[in-house]
Amino acid sequence: MNKNTIQKLKILFIPFLIISFGFCTVYTFLNWLLLIRLELFTVKEIIVEFGIPFILPVIPVLFFFRTRLKILNLKKSTGRTYNDLYLFVLWLFIAGPALIAQDYLKNSTGKLSQIENVSQISKQEQTKYYKVKNFYLDKSTVGVHTSFETGGRNNDLDINLFIVVPIFDKKKDTINSSCKYWLGIKYDDRISNRLDEKEKQDRYESFLNESQFDFDRKDLSDFVYLERVGNSDISDGYKEALTKINKINTEGSVLFISKNEPFENRKGNTIHWFIGTFLMGTIVWLIMILIPKCNETELRRLKSGTSKDKDLKEFFNFIKPREGYFITPILIYSNVLIYLIMVIAGLGFLSFNGPDLLNWGGNFRPYTTNGQWWRLLTNIFLHGGLLHLMSNMFGLLFVGLFIEPVLGRTKYLILYLVTGILASCVSIWWHEATISIGASGAIFGLYGIFLGLLLRKVFPPDLSKVFLTTTLIFIAYNLIMGLAGGIDNSAHIGGLLSGFVFGIIMSKSLKEKNEKH
Repeated sequence: MNKNTIQKLKILFIPFLIISFGFCTVYTFLNWLLLIRLELFTVKEIIVEFGIPFILPVIPVLFFFRTRLKILNLKKSTGRTYNDLYLFVLWLFIAGPALIAQDYLKNSTGKLSQIENVSQISKQEQTKYYKVKNFYLDKSTVGVHTSFETGGRNNDLDINLFIVVPIFDKKKDTINSSCKYWLGIKYDDRISNRLDEKEKQDRYESFLNESQFDFDRKDLSDFVYLERVGNSDISDGYKEALTKINKINTEGSVLFISKNEPFENRKGNTIHWFIGTFLMGTIVWLIMILIPKCNETELRRLKSGTSKDKDLKEFFNFIKPREGYFITPILIYSNVLIYLIMVIAGLGFLSFNGPDLLNWGGNFRPYTTNGQWWRLLTNIFLHGGLLHLMSNMFGLLFVGLFIEPVLGRTKYLILYLVTGILASCVSIWWHEATISIGASGAIFGLYGIFLGLLLRKVFPPDLSKVFLTTTLIFIAYNLIMGLAGGIDNSAHIGGLLSGFVFGIIMSKSLKEKNEKH
């Protein structure tokens, strides 16, 4: 084994093993200790099982491995490098086993309690699984809740139908005025946003009829054991269904779902997936660092402590307020902060439900025109989920870099808000009853301003040609994607046109100002 190979192992491979295995072990242990064993607090399952283990590995990847990767000669023949690809793969190799470990932890913890009837649940130590000998499910008293959210590549409409059925010890208990234990049943479907409104309504009614038919003929008592529902979006749906019940007091209710498989099978093949993922990541990473040649110059710099990560520094400059670029980072922080508050409030992670977005200030014609005009502004700081937020913030970051220095702080902020409000106005004019959210209307307003300034040659000629082409492609792509459905193109067009008008109006004074300087 030559000297450079040993250095690669010491600098890149052994730290990867320690961080990957250490992160997975420590995080899984804390999850078990704090949330499962001690139950110190409750957090949404998607945050614990997906959000945190998916995002946290970004920290060691950016702050530890990014500089060290420079010891590998990863340059392409074009002059660019494979560094970003290596960082992305490294992030997946650290996050993957941790994600699978949380799924294994969730399914492997908790014992199966054998009880005679459901009323015994409150008389013994709480557990996650129950095998009940005697019970009665009253299908004549049910609660139903339907939720809608957008998802998938084309923002298709996801429909979730939640049904709760009371569980009694015996049939004669149905005369009781309250019930503590409930069985949850869930039906779901996805409707393409490419369909017109009538086709969507037909698909929705067909889904409801099929669900009703299945529920009526389904033997709900045919199950092996019950599983207590955790703190998740699914539990929120069942709780909403409980609120629809008027005949019975549902205060302090406990929700269960039925499992019709042997208790021993609940873990599935998760442990094998965990071992396989960890081993595959380890082997692939080893191959990835052994194949490239060593960059002797960067290796000496790293050993001497003089190696610096200029790319990371430049990245933080993009999101750090500074002279000429002050408002854009603050707007990004504001949008991200509101998203994080909604996540912490338990409203979701990857996506939020329509009713929650409406409650938090979504733009909705029946509400907005009925005196709640503030929704024209608040909706531009809301996003439907993580991907929606990320795509909008990237677009804002790019356009802000170029036009905030030209407009100045005050004009830039005012125009962002004004074009966002005008985009919201166009949205409620076009849509009779659609919840509209997102900063894209205001961002398209900035792109409209940018386009107007480019056409009036406020920027230097060599830049104008390149950025004009890029901006037109960006605008055209997003508007065409909006035609597929699930995207509020009316807000995009409203923001774009209003911004373009403002850009044309201001171009003369801005051009004269630039020429003086």
